[in-house]
Amino acid sequence: MTPGKRLMDIVLALVLVVLLCVPAALVALVVLAQDGRPVLYPSKRMKAPGQSFTLWKFRTMSNAARDASVSGAYKQSRITATGRFLRQKRLDELPQLWNILRGDMSFVGPRPPLPRFVRLCPEIYREVLKNRPGVTGLATLVFHKREERLLAQCHTQEETDAVYIRRCVPAKAKIDLIWARNRSLCYDMALIAATVRRVFASGR
Repeated sequence: MTPGKRLMDIVLALVLVVLLCVPAALVALVVLAQDGRPVLYPSKRMKAPGQSFTLWKFRTMSNAARDASVSGAYKQSRITATGRFLRQKRLDELPQLWNILRGDMSFVGPRPPLPRFVRLCPEIYREVLKNRPGVTGLATLVFHKREERLLAQCHTQEETDAVYIRRCVPAKAKIDLIWARNRSLCYDMALIAATVRRVFASGR
């Protein structure tokens, strides 16, 4: 990561912490009132091969003893009413500002994968994770809806994992590597702006 990109992450994250601290507190109170504890959901992710970190989100699902895969149709019944709205507006990702300030993530980059997929697809993630993972990115903008449609047809974890590894991981990696070859601060700002526009347009 270049010093300029890291500086942009820190400055933008601090500005958003100030601007969004009250909305984030309100989201936390709503989750607590509607769905109970815990308010936050920790997820172990990878920021580089062999380097994991804890990614934080507002909890959007009912609690489960074991939850170590991506979301397919088999998980839909666990999404709470509050969680569905938070996901639609990406408000569940507000706690990731902490991950950005810690240096675990950037605003723009490949989405941080679960450890099991890094183990299963080591060659792909060896290249993808040369870049710090991000909250948003080119693959997120280009492929997210396609991924949702593919995984919505999967009714078990085994089926979900198979489809994700076969049809999502390689496609997203190709897009992430296109971004990596062309990345710049201006390109990152354009992707952030496109993400904001998509969030405000969702649900209309």
